[in-house]
Amino acid sequence: MRTLLESSVTSATASSKTNNNSSNSISTAHLLVVEDDTSIRETVQEALSAEGFEVSACGDGNEALAMLTGAQADSIDALVLDLMLPGMGGLDLCRELRQLNNTTPILVISARDSETDRVLGLEVGADDYLVKPFGLRELVARCRALLRRSQGMSPESTDRDDVIEHANLCLYCQECRVTRDGEDLNLAPKEYKILELLMRNPKRVWSRDQLLEQIWGIDFIGDTKTVDVHIRWLREKIETTPSSPDHIRTVRGFGYRFG
Repeated sequence: MRTLLESSVTSATASSKTNNNSSNSISTAHLLVVEDDTSIRETVQEALSAEGFEVSACGDGNEALAMLTGAQADSIDALVLDLMLPGMGGLDLCRELRQLNNTTPILVISARDSETDRVLGLEVGADDYLVKPFGLRELVARCRALLRRSQGMSPESTDRDDVIEHANLCLYCQECRVTRDGEDLNLAPKEYKILELLMRNPKRVWSRDQLLEQIWGIDFIGDTKTVDVHIRWLREKIETTPSSPDHIRTVRGFGYRFG
């Protein structure tokens, strides 16, 4: 692992001047790297810093939680997170942050490479999952993509109706707020964007690839199971009976539609 990471540092550093010119606002973002292996942590930190990012680092889950919920929380734009950590593990940290309504984008880096592990990471709140060993160019690309998605606007969200209503749901576009039976729902940013897109286009069937492109962006590096996970979370919040949804319907072999 260390050999692969170190072999990628030079190439990642060499491309930093070109990349920084084209994506200044993203490259100057503040990233927190949480990794207990000192050699990996320092190598990743060095490579990201070479790309122009401001990088903080720690090796303990509890320390990371304190940073993400304390005075510096607002300055951290994204989290690069290992799963096997002393103190609070990476999965528990993801889960805790999302329960606290902390929407900081999370890129998991882990040697756990099974489909079950990747899906579990996404289910507890990670936005992307990168399997070790990895090249640093890919790490940098995924960080940039994560930041672009988190800073982007909801598709088709401007110059449209301010309020969209359907049955017991009401979506207030300017406020990025949704109510069900008059009660506010606590939706994560991706959940809100999916719901807005579907409600703006009732009865249109969206494939998983189309939803990935619209919500996560064409540069998203991941698989379509990300969409299924977010749809399941969304159904749990907006549907009276999530297992038999009235609003977001599955069209077998094609994807999803609203209504």
